[in-house]
Amino acid sequence: MAGLELAFADEACALAFSDERFLAAMARFESALAVASARCGRVPAAHAEAIAKACEQARFDAAKIGRESRGAGSMAIPFLQALKAQVRAISAEAAESLHAGATSQDAIDTALVLCLREAARRIDALALRLGRALARLAGDHRETAMAARTLLQPALQISFGYKAAVWLSLVERCLQGFRRASDEAFVLQFGGPAGTLSSFDADADELAAQLAADLSLNAAPIPWHSARDGVARVGAELAILAGAAGKIGRDVSLLMQSEVAEASEPSPGGSSSMPHKRNPAGSMLALEAAHRAPGLAATLLSELSPEHERGLGQWQSQWLTLRELACACASGLASIAEVVEGLKVDAAAMRTNLARAHLPADGSQGADASAAMIDRVLARWAATSARAFP
Repeated sequence: MAGLELAFADEACALAFSDERFLAAMARFESALAVASARCGRVPAAHAEAIAKACEQARFDAAKIGRESRGAGSMAIPFLQALKAQVRAISAEAAESLHAGATSQDAIDTALVLCLREAARRIDALALRLGRALARLAGDHRETAMAARTLLQPALQISFGYKAAVWLSLVERCLQGFRRASDEAFVLQFGGPAGTLSSFDADADELAAQLAADLSLNAAPIPWHSARDGVARVGAELAILAGAAGKIGRDVSLLMQSEVAEASEPSPGGSSSMPHKRNPAGSMLALEAAHRAPGLAATLLSELSPEHERGLGQWQSQWLTLRELACACASGLASIAEVVEGLKVDAAAMRTNLARAHLPADGSQGADASAAMIDRVLARWAATSARAFP
């Protein structure tokens, strides 16, 4: 991903799913397969060494592989042709042991998982960054009185700390859901042509376990070639997390309206024709991602019913959909984290708006209950943020 697309994507997340990283992940699978096969005595150790060396230094023409994939029906076919040529340059005999017993989907799905893991770490870090900023807001403004707004109209008095705690609670729950889904999805794909490991003998389970360990992935009890719930679940959680960032962005943008003026972004955007304007640019990016993510997640959900043991036209491009979805989610989180970290809160404007709505500004309404709620949210966030990413 490059150029104008980066206006709506997080660059680090885009790099994790780049063509180069994806092809490198496929090469990692082939290298680990060769090494594990040698340990199990299925291929000569010298062949595994040559394959591993070729995979480590391999270079690929992504555009050429992409074009040739259209006629081949699988990206793995031109990829393996290119890789085999590089193995052959080291050892002609070793080239015959490349990809032994595996199928195209094993390489592609495992590469998807490896790229997802890298992107997920970035997304987790961004969510933690956002949560820390929200926790500071909730603590610092637990006594900053403002008007609650229901159906966009002033209702009762709350504190801005309470509002920030609601945002934090949302992010904390979404982060937990994303972590669970990610952990369940970090699974090796390895089943061979029909998913039964028919190319292997009694050592099939040992080989799969070693392959998973070498790639630091979980071993699946059974291949998931045509059971796509793990990918769909991650996609759904990404969309929900993007929606959480969007919720904060929407509230901030409403608080930034000139008629309200209770908060402002640290670096508001400008206007090409109206230089007096200060636009909520960071909130806009979070909202853009929140609007785009559900459609991408729906694409993954629509691919839950592939035909028989290998589907036609579903899994083949899931990595593309997941790449765009992960990049959108990361973009929204990064943008709103920057907004929250530097958010300028105008307590005087909040008091003025309370008075205009004939609401008391002494902080008395529901103060004890709100304080307890804020404390509970902060404690829960502290526990969640202390746990390591899967």
